[in-house]
Amino acid sequence: MSRILTGIQSSGRPHLGNILGAIVPGIELSKNEKNESLFFIADLHSLTTIKDAQVRQENINATAAAWLAFGFDTKKNIFYRQSHIPEVCELTWYLSCFTPYPMLANAHSFKEKSDKLSDVNAGLFTYPVLMTADIILYDADYVPVGKDQKQHLEIARDIANAFNQAYGETFVLPEPKIDERVMTIPGTDGQKMSKSYGNTIDIFLPDKKLRKQVMSIITDSTPLEEPKDPDTCNVFSIYSLLGTESQVKEMRNNYEGGNYGYGHAKQALFELIVQKFSKEREIFNTYMESPELIDKELREGEAKAKAIATKKLEVVRAKLGF
Repeated sequence: MSRILTGIQSSGRPHLGNILGAIVPGIELSKNEKNESLFFIADLHSLTTIKDAQVRQENINATAAAWLAFGFDTKKNIFYRQSHIPEVCELTWYLSCFTPYPMLANAHSFKEKSDKLSDVNAGLFTYPVLMTADIILYDADYVPVGKDQKQHLEIARDIANAFNQAYGETFVLPEPKIDERVMTIPGTDGQKMSKSYGNTIDIFLPDKKLRKQVMSIITDSTPLEEPKDPDTCNVFSIYSLLGTESQVKEMRNNYEGGNYGYGHAKQALFELIVQKFSKEREIFNTYMESPELIDKELREGEAKAKAIATKKLEVVRAKLGF
């Protein structure tokens, strides 16, 4: 059985891009009987940018509720909060003593902000070491990552290998699992949907607020009566990711036939989102209204994760002479 590990950012509420690009593919991967999946909420990582405790807790709850709403099986797999496994912090310190400065200085997470060092905290600089500890503490065989995260996994392998070279085989060297089919979800402005761009669609919002987000999608100024090119329209791009083959074909015909405005298309997209995700929206809201249910699910997972982490850390301590 292969052990799959995925860290889930809790920097905000999950949006449509997260759902289609990470949540749905991740849950499908976890359904494979040959896999054991450990999915954790990276709330320690979020502290590098989010200092408000209440906001961070709300994000944790929303992130967990989204994964649970889409059917992540917490009985078969392990679901936990990073911060509730303190062993990962201890291992991070040990690993930091095997990590050369240039490796961290060349990490994407640091270089992207290195032009303004006053905004870079030590947590952001050492982010790859904590990420490494997250992975190798659990002897993960595979880590699903996007192409932009591949470098961090290479760093994890390098750090783990440095420890193994010094003290003998201790850690499994994780392999990246890159799904080339993972789609880039366009945001309301046509760029990649991202919290940092402020262009997201939150499917869990109440209908009125959700509709407002959908209606904010940027389109061109083609008059209502004229035919429109669906292949250059953000609304159609998102609709085509969600609709059935017949729905998408009908929408394409509407665009190309004329007398169909972007307002009509946005309304159709809104209705499709509400219809397609009705069950998930209901489950999400149930969890958010009863956060104790979320806490129960996570604590059960944390007991399982801690058992693995404690055993591995005992081995590491012994090899280091502590």
